[in-house]
Amino acid sequence: MSTLALNIRMTDRLTVIIGGGAVALRKLRTLRAAGGQVRVVAMDICPEIIELNEPETFLMRVGSYTSADLDHAFLVIAATDNPLVNRQVLADAHERGILAVIADDPAAGDCTFPALLHRGDLEVAVSTSGRCPTFAVDVRDYIARYVGSDFGALLEQLAAEREKLLTNASPSTYNAQVLRSLAGRLLAELTERKEPLP
Repeated sequence: MSTLALNIRMTDRLTVIIGGGAVALRKLRTLRAAGGQVRVVAMDICPEIIELNEPETFLMRVGSYTSADLDHAFLVIAATDNPLVNRQVLADAHERGILAVIADDPAAGDCTFPALLHRGDLEVAVSTSGRCPTFAVDVRDYIARYVGSDFGALLEQLAAEREKLLTNASPSTYNAQVLRSLAGRLLAELTERKEPLP
């Protein structure tokens, strides 16, 4: 399945998670870290989700899914253990023009969640386009052994240099050349101190 990798600002965008188990919990944590608004709807909601909502930081409704649960949603995640409910969520989302993630059948949905590695504001996303999410996690963890917190610090240094160049109103071509040169030099210094990748 061909996909387009995007980073979407989730502030003020509502995601509805249908389901209250372990998968819903993982997606909820990811969405909250991204600053998104979340509504969780499920017949049974696991204690970890309930604990995350103290004090009330997202909406929760205990009950069966209805299409009205998708009101005002930007994204919906169908994460129930009932394939029929997940298919109904997908159909309702498509009817409303809402992006959908289908946990038990990633190829049926519109998008998938990559495995993420954070080093400060540096974010590395690994995706298998939903074909084998556990492999994406394994690859992310492999990369994490070689991309430490010093890469996040390096980003901060380069971002500060970029800000200075923008303040000086230098031409963008010049800015790009200066930043690439600096980034190349700093990365070389950083990687010289590390074991080479096998």
